[in-house]
Amino acid sequence: MQYVFKITWAIRAVFYKLIFGSFKFPGYIGSPKFLVRPSRIYVGKKVRIFPGFRAECHGQGKIFIHDDVAIEQDFHITSMGEISIGKGTLILGFSSVTDIEHHHEEVDVPVLRQPMIWKKTRIGENCYIGMGARIQAGTVLGNGCVVGANAVVRGTFPDYSVIVGVPARIVKIYNPENKIWERVQK
Repeated sequence: MQYVFKITWAIRAVFYKLIFGSFKFPGYIGSPKFLVRPSRIYVGKKVRIFPGFRAECHGQGKIFIHDDVAIEQDFHITSMGEISIGKGTLILGFSSVTDIEHHHEEVDVPVLRQPMIWKKTRIGENCYIGMGARIQAGTVLGNGCVVGANAVVRGTFPDYSVIVGVPARIVKIYNPENKIWERVQK
C-alpha cells in the first residue's frame, strides 16, 4: 500500500513539473481543488502541500512558494501581482492568502463588475500561520512571524511578531538580546 502512495506521488510530481512555472524535487502536492494559470506558480524543493490546494493567478499574477514550506489541507491563495511565501514557513489548514481586493465604491454596480485592486502581500521566512488564518491584501509579514488561528491579518508586521485576533494585532515580539518573547503593551 505504501508503494502505491509513493508511485502516485511521483507521477503527480512529474505532472506538476510539466504544468507549473517550476516544481522542484523532492516535493508533494495532494489533489488540488482548483488551479488558475499554474504556469505562473513556482514551487521550491521539499514543499509539501496537502489536498484541497486552490491557487489562482489573475492577470500577471505569480505565486512563489520557496523551499521547505509545508501547507496543510484546503489552503487558498490568489495573486494579481507577486506573492512570496518564504522558506521554512508552515501554514495550517483552511487558511488563505491574497494580494487582491475587490473594488466596491460604486454601490449601483455589482462588485464582480468593478475592478480588482492589487496590494503587495508577502510572507517572510520561517513563519507559522495558524489554522483558518486570513492573510489579506496589503499584508507583509517579517521573518519568524506567528499568526494565531482564525486571525484576520492586514498591515506590515516586523520580524518575530506574534499576531492574533480580528482585526489582528501584535501581542508579543521576540527580543534577541534577552532571547525571550515579550508582551506588547496596549
